[in-house]
Amino acid sequence: MDFSFEVDEVKIRREREKARALRKQGWWQKRIAKGVCHYCEKPFPPGELTLDHIVPLARGGRSTKGNCVPACKECNNRKKDLLPLEWGEYLQRLKRCD
Repeated sequence: MDFSFEVDEVKIRREREKARALRKQGWWQKRIAKGVCHYCEKPFPPGELTLDHIVPLARGGRSTKGNCVPACKECNNRKKDLLPLEWGEYLQRLKRCD
């Protein structure tokens, strides 16, 4: 399946600014204080967790509380701009290889 989506660079820049503001809010501090990656569910020190957009900005996602989750750097780098469906398929393939 192809879920291509073209997003205006100005819109992406604006959403990144919103994400920076979200990182300073108390709800985000509480989320990372739990110290768990949303994807691999492994524990991490809060300072090692990154803000990941479930629906990536490059795919039309927004910087909202409902679209942002804490992710370890490894998961965030591997997920890149994949949609949840695509990322889920990727994780399933990895599990089959184990």
